[in-house]
Amino acid sequence: MNTASTHTAARRDRMAAVARRLTVAVTVTALGGCASFSADSGFGSVETAAQQYLGKEVRWAQSASDQEAIDRRVAELLAAPLSADDAVQIALLNNRGLQASFFELGITQAEVVQAGRLPNPGFSFGRSRRGDEVELERGLHLNLARLLALPLVREVEGRRLAQIQRAVTMNVLSLAADTRKAYYQAVAAEESVRYMRRVMQVAEASAELARRMAQVGNFSRLQHAREQGFYADAALNLARAQQVQRATRERLTRQLGLWGEQTGYALPERLPDLPKTPRDLPDIERVALAQRLDVQAAKLATEQTAKNLGLTRATRFVNVLEVGVAHNSSNEAPAQRGWEIGFELPIFDWGDARVARAEGVYMQSLHRAAEIAINARSEVREAYGAYRSNYDIARHQRDEIVPLQARIAEENLLRYNGMLIGVFELLADARAQIAGVNAYIESLRDFWSAQADLEMALIGKPGLSAPAGPAKTAEAGGAAH
Repeated sequence: MNTASTHTAARRDRMAAVARRLTVAVTVTALGGCASFSADSGFGSVETAAQQYLGKEVRWAQSASDQEAIDRRVAELLAAPLSADDAVQIALLNNRGLQASFFELGITQAEVVQAGRLPNPGFSFGRSRRGDEVELERGLHLNLARLLALPLVREVEGRRLAQIQRAVTMNVLSLAADTRKAYYQAVAAEESVRYMRRVMQVAEASAELARRMAQVGNFSRLQHAREQGFYADAALNLARAQQVQRATRERLTRQLGLWGEQTGYALPERLPDLPKTPRDLPDIERVALAQRLDVQAAKLATEQTAKNLGLTRATRFVNVLEVGVAHNSSNEAPAQRGWEIGFELPIFDWGDARVARAEGVYMQSLHRAAEIAINARSEVREAYGAYRSNYDIARHQRDEIVPLQARIAEENLLRYNGMLIGVFELLADARAQIAGVNAYIESLRDFWSAQADLEMALIGKPGLSAPAGPAKTAEAGGAAH
């Protein structure tokens, strides 16, 4: 009796030792495989990119105090007339759509952490009765397949977080480029309205003089109608310029994320001057392929797809694999202890369809990556071509057309003082000169917008504008007098 008790105790001790070792092994593996939350949810890489490519700061408003700090900084920048750099900085701090995209980092990190954790173990307990015999069954189960695949799953999810980081970074860079373009368009529209008002004043004076001369019989009905037509066109052009001014300002306001009293911000009176020389980028395609984020993202996505294919092959025969410890006891028989393992038999589904799908997805990703690289080369060439063309156009307007019209105005003034031409010819020439200056403003606006597109094309997919058609010739009105 004592010997049986000793053997029973020894078996119980051995089973307890096995259970303890299994528990320790599972615990160590689980702790080693558990992913943890980082302090910034990967936001540090976005901050670094903003500083590297833009020289600007970005902040993530995760609390009321963060938002208050952003509001104070925005108020400081709005205190003076906005520069292009100030507008970009405000957009990076205050645009709510961008702030919403930052939370995608936190959401993705939570999903990555969840994917890197083991599922909770399962415990089963059963009680059955057969006559006077009572059986108790207890079991502890753990998904062993998930444990074996955990390193691969963590690697895949880590790459997904990096992909989200690149997407958020692209949002930052795209917002900066769009804000610059909106800024230049708004400033140019403000300046154009001022010049259109001057044209309106000249046309109004000309029309009033024509009306008075017609009343005293010194002007024909045709000449009077022509001056009235110039006045009507000037009024229409002013209304259109004011509409563009309102639209471009509201577009900039949306980019900046401003509302209420903030929308009364001031803009400078004129666009920045044209640079002395344009940028020379002979190896622009190589630079773009080396640093464009969409090209890098496509490359990494292809690599991720390839590794996912390897994961599919590794787990094609092991879909359900569980390990457990069992302990069964009865009031009329010795307790039963042991372990069990279960897995799915690949009788009907050998996993070849999943592998074929993964291979198709990989080849699809490969061709899309090649398409992105080809498009990047074309886009950067197009952006640089637009940049150089708009620079040449603006310089021609500044150095040739505007000075030429100024000399014509001076000569016509001398002719008017010598009574060789009349006041209407002089007023018509003034209208043409103002229209020429306004055309230079538009060409300068197009140049700065093209530069914003070029800077974006070097680091990501640009929002290139369709090339504009030939500009209308400046109104020379009144030359027929």
